[in-house]
Amino acid sequence: MQLVTEDNITELAQQRWATAKDPRTAQLVTALVRHLHDFAREVRLTEDEWMAAIGWLTATGQISDDKREEFILASDVLGLSMLVVQMNHRFDPSATPATVLGPFHIDGSPELGFGGDMSDGVAGTPLYITGTVRSLDGTPVPAVLDVWQADADGAYEAQLEVDEARLRAKYQAREDGSYCVRTIAPKGYSIPMDGPVGALIGQTEISHFRPAHVHFLVTAAGHEPLITHLFEEGAEYLDSDVVFGTKQELVVDFAPHEPGLAPDGGTCEVPWLEARYDFVLQPCAPH
Repeated sequence: MQLVTEDNITELAQQRWATAKDPRTAQLVTALVRHLHDFAREVRLTEDEWMAAIGWLTATGQISDDKREEFILASDVLGLSMLVVQMNHRFDPSATPATVLGPFHIDGSPELGFGGDMSDGVAGTPLYITGTVRSLDGTPVPAVLDVWQADADGAYEAQLEVDEARLRAKYQAREDGSYCVRTIAPKGYSIPMDGPVGALIGQTEISHFRPAHVHFLVTAAGHEPLITHLFEEGAEYLDSDVVFGTKQELVVDFAPHEPGLAPDGGTCEVPWLEARYDFVLQPCAPH
């Protein structure tokens, strides 16, 4: 019998997990064991701290449901989500950069036509987002743009008790790549602070706010899916985004307009804003 000691426990645990039937699982879990053990040794983890961490993880799971993804939020604020995005989406420098998905995306958004209003009566200043979707070589791409955002109070549909789609929709770009989204101007907001992630953030000097932005998931045949945001130029918190999602290439002017002709060809009866942005998609690598 081999006795377990502080010196050999890591090697023994790695040997056991190396027996995983899938080679990638074996690689992932043995590396996880090594790093977890190294962390515990480095900080001289106490039993009380270990139990507090387990309690935090338990609470994170308990507060999560089909609308609230607290573990995604934890990954976001720790910078892990953006690290994984950067490693897995090394696009051409001229392609639109990717950012985090965030914890509030909902599948199955309704389809709207060119300039369709996804705000549908939600209070706020009208915002038209217009532009084109193109490939790296400039070819127009009739992509699908899945768009979602928070309301003027910083709340997403997933955080509210509502029975219908709210501030989210899918838009089909035209054959020339042009698209037009109508919504309301987003505002900066705090991440949810009523859960385990908020409690942890509250023990630091970290800002718990995100700058004003609109989310996009852009998909098209023959191209890599693009998960990204558009941020309002001059918005608060651009330099301290709690999920590390801000990139200069994604910061856009929200230009003001007086009532009158709108980008969708109709008329807007109140002052409105326009953000112009051309998405550039990365073609899929040949197999």
